[in-house]
Amino acid sequence: MKNRKLTFAFAVAVVIASISLSGYAQSSKRTITKTDRFDFGAGGTLSVVGAPNGSIKITGGSSNEIEINATIRLEAPTEADLNVLALVTTFVLQEASGKVSILSSGTHNKLGDKKAWKKFPKTLLGLPFRIDYVIRVPRYCDLDINGGKGDIEISGVEGTFKVASIESNTKLNLIGGGIAATFGAGTVDITMPDRSWRGNMIDVALASGTMTAHLPSSISADLDAVILKTGKIESSFVDWKPRTRTIPFTEQSIIAKAGSGGVPMKFTVGEGSLKLMRITKTN
Repeated sequence: MKNRKLTFAFAVAVVIASISLSGYAQSSKRTITKTDRFDFGAGGTLSVVGAPNGSIKITGGSSNEIEINATIRLEAPTEADLNVLALVTTFVLQEASGKVSILSSGTHNKLGDKKAWKKFPKTLLGLPFRIDYVIRVPRYCDLDINGGKGDIEISGVEGTFKVASIESNTKLNLIGGGIAATFGAGTVDITMPDRSWRGNMIDVALASGTMTAHLPSSISADLDAVILKTGKIESSFVDWKPRTRTIPFTEQSIIAKAGSGGVPMKFTVGEGSLKLMRITKTN
């Protein structure tokens, strides 16, 4: 009797495992590449609204045009389901005078073709997908970037930047202009040119994680570096002086007049670490 019970239990376990493996085997994945390229004058504004998951990489070039390369990754139980998802998971362009917006479309917002959404199966809502963007823009261009969870990288672009992301490993290689950026969690790496900044205000905030600012030795700015809750500031600048004589530097607050002062720069971390690293000027 005991052996029969063991045999029955084993048979049930095999059936459950078979069902699980069968469901896993039916899972299908697909990668789609969508591109676009069009004229865009220097000095305009590019807005990007990323997908809930996916990276955004933007580089500046010498041509007055925007080039978009989007890699879309889908996952669904069957190939037929993938065909349905492929109709609605894409990016949509909105073009106006001096501004172009790239809007990620998918099951999270139901943008795009209205006909495709009319009979869209509710069972496919919430399935994982991601869109990774590689975008080339004119060197002189303003940016307005909103990301979900995914890496962000901006380089070779001079302009005014607005950047926001829920969770990201971000690299900002600045040339000139100004930036206001807010990040939920992750790492933020900011690199300025190895000369004194001739742009506008810099304000970068990270709720949780590590922020590293690579600053030129000859920087002149009114600089605020602050840890709001827990963490520590590390600085390789020993020649800075407190902007207010009665407010000394601490491990969680540096309110400094760097060089001769001037442009406001603010680096804020809620919980984590903040590193201020000196860039040695190269010949």
